[in-house]
Amino acid sequence: MRRALLNPFLALIAGSVLLTACSSESDTEATSTSENSPKNTSPAVVNIYSQRKEALLKPVLEAFTQDTGIEVNLVTGNADALVQRLKSEGENSPADVLITTDAGRLYRAKREGVLQAIESETLHKRIPAHLRDRDNQWYGLSKRARVIFYNKDAVDPSEISDYQDLANPEWLGRICIRSSSNIYNQSLLASIIAHRGHEQAKAWAEGVVKNLARTPQGGDRDQLKAAAVGVCDIAVANTYYYGGWLGSDDEMDKQYAQKLAVLYPNQDDGETGAHVNVSGAGVTRHAPHRDAAIQLLEYLTGHSAQQFYANDNYEYPVVEGTPVSDLVKSWGYPFKADDLSLNKLGENNAEAVKIFDQVGWK
Repeated sequence: MRRALLNPFLALIAGSVLLTACSSESDTEATSTSENSPKNTSPAVVNIYSQRKEALLKPVLEAFTQDTGIEVNLVTGNADALVQRLKSEGENSPADVLITTDAGRLYRAKREGVLQAIESETLHKRIPAHLRDRDNQWYGLSKRARVIFYNKDAVDPSEISDYQDLANPEWLGRICIRSSSNIYNQSLLASIIAHRGHEQAKAWAEGVVKNLARTPQGGDRDQLKAAAVGVCDIAVANTYYYGGWLGSDDEMDKQYAQKLAVLYPNQDDGETGAHVNVSGAGVTRHAPHRDAAIQLLEYLTGHSAQQFYANDNYEYPVVEGTPVSDLVKSWGYPFKADDLSLNKLGENNAEAVKIFDQVGWK
């Protein structure tokens, strides 16, 4: 069976040609086509705009095509750029599904009006309510935890247990974490706002800034590497980066990982649990192949796809009961995870950004 994972560049060209031909009809507020009555050009295809890289999706998308006969076209890019593209294309957009890597970004897509509500008993049954949009416009497909990593030669794990501890003076000059422009950090602070209020969240951010070992720079892997080589003793990062190192063929990556250990914060009775987020997806507002798009989302919450996320991407399944790899288990899985509604991460995003600016978190 032929599979259609298109070269993203060729797909972008195709989209540009379509936009040129239909520019007079590309207003995002156009109403000549109902949101719930999409254009039926071909029932055997689904077109995806994805922030997730092709390598992290291709195996499961190929399995979807093999199992259903529905071909997949994939365009990857920056999440904000893809949302803007959807707005510009309007009714003429070929996209059926938008995939992003953070609930905050999914919230933005909903706010910008590029997603539509769908009804799926399968999705509602499989995905816990706090991991999906309250208006059914987006759904979490895999979980990730943003946790504390420590250098085993420099830190006794009994010294730290909570996110709040990162603001304590004993960690002065010992912490590495990404910049405030990073959506993962924005969502972490948004969760603290939801649980503890504005003032405590601001005090926490101020304390972390004081304790930084260096000006925030680079991605999560850069924070982990800095902790491994002694630039700092503590790093905050998503766990799947660590898993990628441990599963790597690169010996240096493995050596970095072996210097570190995972600490899931806020595990005590009465505590919130470790901060979790999702990679997730929604059906686009003008999806030409709406039924196929819903079928894809349901497939991505099925057993084989959920195991792929857990075993190959070192993430956590959203569907309870899905087994994870021995490697993921070795970090302390299952752990107590925050069950805050991820809608709050989007709702509190603007406040989180404001706090970061106020405390000088670069």
